Amino acid sequence: MRDAILLSFTALCLAVALRHPFAGLLTWAWFTLMTPHQAAFGVYGVPLNVIIAGVTIAAYIVSGEISKFRFDPITCLIISFAGWLTLSQVYSLDPANSGVYYDRFIKTLLFILLCIQMAGGKLRFNALVWTIVVSVGFFAAKGAAFTMATLGQYRVQGLPNTILEDNNHIGIAIATILPLILYLRGESSNLWVKRGLLVLFILSIIAIIGTHSRGAFIALVMFGGFFWLRAKHKFTILAGLMLLMAPTIAFMPGKWTERMMTIGEATQDDSFMGRVDAWVINWKLANEHPVTGAGLRNSYQKEIAKTVDIKRAETAKAAHSIYFEVLGGSGFIGLFIYLTIFATAFVSAWRIYLSRNDPRLAPWKWRFSYYAQISLVVFAIGGASTSMEMWDGYLVVIALIAAMTKMSVRERKPSGFALAAARTRNWRGRKRLQEILEKSAGAI
Repeated sequence: MRDAILLSFTALCLAVALRHPFAGLLTWAWFTLMTPHQAAFGVYGVPLNVIIAGVTIAAYIVSGEISKFRFDPITCLIISFAGWLTLSQVYSLDPANSGVYYDRFIKTLLFILLCIQMAGGKLRFNALVWTIVVSVGFFAAKGAAFTMATLGQYRVQGLPNTILEDNNHIGIAIATILPLILYLRGESSNLWVKRGLLVLFILSIIAIIGTHSRGAFIALVMFGGFFWLRAKHKFTILAGLMLLMAPTIAFMPGKWTERMMTIGEATQDDSFMGRVDAWVINWKLANEHPVTGAGLRNSYQKEIAKTVDIKRAETAKAAHSIYFEVLGGSGFIGLFIYLTIFATAFVSAWRIYLSRNDPRLAPWKWRFSYYAQISLVVFAIGGASTSMEMWDGYLVVIALIAAMTKMSVRERKPSGFALAAARTRNWRGRKRLQEILEKSAGAI
């Protein structure tokens, strides 16, 4: 039954996508972020997302919407990063292993490019934000219910065989969408929608705590700190955040508290030191191959890790850092491009936010820019301890910022001076027309 519903709904979405390509993009985003086919039975493992992507791209081309493709700084950087990943794959130390991850990352970047180009206008823009929030928010609500039902005795995990399966990954993904929930709540005019989003926000905090992830907890604290720092009513915000977090932390078991207390004793924690070993291996691989790196996630291979560090190679594993993953996989230049994408997106959002007093700028744009900055900061900090460089969620936030930079130019209303000039031209035109008509009447 679950498979029939999923396939029927997908078929309906694809039929609509043939006429409206953006509907295909939303379906693609839903499958990418939530992976509903992985929760089914008969279609488990079937690459429905590939079919959706193919139909969406074909509709995008056939409809002529591709003619609206425009380059912007973030688009150029993403294309450059994809090109550098391709070069790294060509010179990969283990092409068969890195090829799997290269293929996945390139498909993700292609999806992000389409998001930048197609998310034009407020309706499309907010529809994509809703897709992110609902897709990740579903797991947040489910995780919160699990945490409350078990009194936090067990960790909240994501959907098996997906990028968000790990408790650290799902925790940081939920922390990343917290600002987006607040944005949608501010944009919603319906009281019940506002209340629903507030409930989702509270459940998301419970779910993050329920993951038992130290990285996710740090991301949550950073969200609260950054949000408090930027807020006008600091005491109210601080009291509200404490009121939300304190009850949940109070009923968590002692093992949760003990685990969080080890954050300050990282050098004595075997799990953390194992990550340090992985970081060292990736750093040494980048030093050995500074231009193209060793190939995506080739540092996991013991044979390759032994070439730079025999001792640490015995425990070779995921780098548990988006930065060291990119560094070891694509070298220093690849990491530089990757970090530049982050920096450009943050600065672009900051500039839009600083223009909030400009009457030509719609309020919802600077509001999103405000929350998008917080979202990027939260992920940038949380991503330092997880292998989530290929997760679409934070890249969609970057894509939305890029789309907004283009909209801020296209959709601005005329300034007061421009309106006055236009009225003057119209008045002179009417006066001139009246003179001509009077002369014509006198001649007759």
